[in-house]
Amino acid sequence: MSAPLPGRTPHTPIAVNIEMWFEGDFVSRIEQSVALGFPAIELWTWKDKDLHAGAAVLAKHGMTATQFTAWGFGKEINDPSFPVEKFVAEIEASCEAAKILPGCDLMTVVCGDNVPGLTKEQMHAAVVEKLKAAVPVLEKSGKTVILEPMNPYNHPDHCLYGSADGIALCEAIGSEHVKLNWDLFHMQRTEGNLIDNLRKGAKWIGYVQFADSPDRHEPSTGEVNYGEVFRVVRELGLPLPLGAECIPQDMDARRAAERLHAVDAASA
Repeated sequence: MSAPLPGRTPHTPIAVNIEMWFEGDFVSRIEQSVALGFPAIELWTWKDKDLHAGAAVLAKHGMTATQFTAWGFGKEINDPSFPVEKFVAEIEASCEAAKILPGCDLMTVVCGDNVPGLTKEQMHAAVVEKLKAAVPVLEKSGKTVILEPMNPYNHPDHCLYGSADGIALCEAIGSEHVKLNWDLFHMQRTEGNLIDNLRKGAKWIGYVQFADSPDRHEPSTGEVNYGEVFRVVRELGLPLPLGAECIPQDMDARRAAERLHAVDAASA
């Protein structure tokens, strides 16, 4: 009898980040995910990938793509001078791309690096304006934007850190189609207090990613008790799968999956 594949975690389903875990083209990275037993993947940009070929492999193995990055780093979404209609057009294109990938209802938006001469409040107001304008597109397509707060150590000079500002943006936009990509690695490095803040922010959490701190490897390689965190995520009924946006220690994907499996097995 063959041993269970480590990506088939017993309690908390995981979407492996194919950009950080594997090398090769899009299809090859999906196939490497299959070999480890993961039920889902996540990715960064969709524009450099053969989505139809990837979707066929995912469908063949009964897998899903949880989310991708629709809008990455830059200084446009948080710049009042950047045209709203250009941002909305990008979100519309991403909604069409998401329809190709099985199960892909979420897309990450990064709020941008600081724009010289603007206050945080001015930049956040520009983000709110653009995302409010995109809400009708999201509603029509049934997709949801997930805003991702960063952390000041790995991403200095960024305009969105921590849970409080992330929640405030979502509340200002006021749509069920704009929530947070609650990356526990960034939250730990920014503010800590992971479990209490998960409870406080649950209403606005659209997706949860994780990596251990401080080196962004798989759980059990750093300071976070991820077994307890996973248990609380399930207790709160937060969206699953969780996104493994972590770098396998020593780039050993199988060993990282085995460690992740062990942490989840102990989280019951």
